[in-house]
Amino acid sequence: MSAAGVRRTASAAALGGAGVVALVVFRRVFWPWQSRWGATADEVTRVMPGDAIVGRADFVATRGISIAAPPAQVWPWLVQIGSGRAGWYSYDRIDNGGTPSATRIMPEHQQRRIGDRIPMIPGRDIGPTVKAIDPPHRMLWSDDDGAFSWEWLLEPSPAGGTRLVNRLRVTAHPWTRRMAYEAVASVGDIVMQHRMLHGIKRRAEQLANGGSS
Repeated sequence: MSAAGVRRTASAAALGGAGVVALVVFRRVFWPWQSRWGATADEVTRVMPGDAIVGRADFVATRGISIAAPPAQVWPWLVQIGSGRAGWYSYDRIDNGGTPSATRIMPEHQQRRIGDRIPMIPGRDIGPTVKAIDPPHRMLWSDDDGAFSWEWLLEPSPAGGTRLVNRLRVTAHPWTRRMAYEAVASVGDIVMQHRMLHGIKRRAEQLANGGSS
């Protein structure tokens, strides 16, 4: 083999090795971290009321955050979520058509009922629907096929604050046109969720401390 061939072979081997290392790190470090970001061990393993909606889930993620405000002051920020409503308190260019997410409680978006759509795309009737709601403690969203559920629990903490916990359960669709989208969404989900949960926390705590609503 020529010197150039040796170099090409070595380079290919190095790239392959780097790819294997990246995959191992992704599966053993990033994936476990993102699927339980902010949640305690008990929150991850507990059975939540909406778990039965998706009987066999290929993707399960439980995330949580502590908020220095009681559930009643966190709930309004959650119930008004949605594209074209209050936004998602996340990356507005992506999930709210570029319109900034609300920094105030919006009375016109404080009513949620079973069957209401949670809009994911501005101006389009696309998104899960409310399957269960118990203000200011619990809300469950799901699709019509039972392949997706997103549940929210607000529980009072001993210090007078709130533990906000949400859980996603999703059934994958391998070897279909949805597969590529789901692969990207499962990775990008934590990026959106991290910013959203901190966005809710910041808004609720500001209001609890006497800030404008």
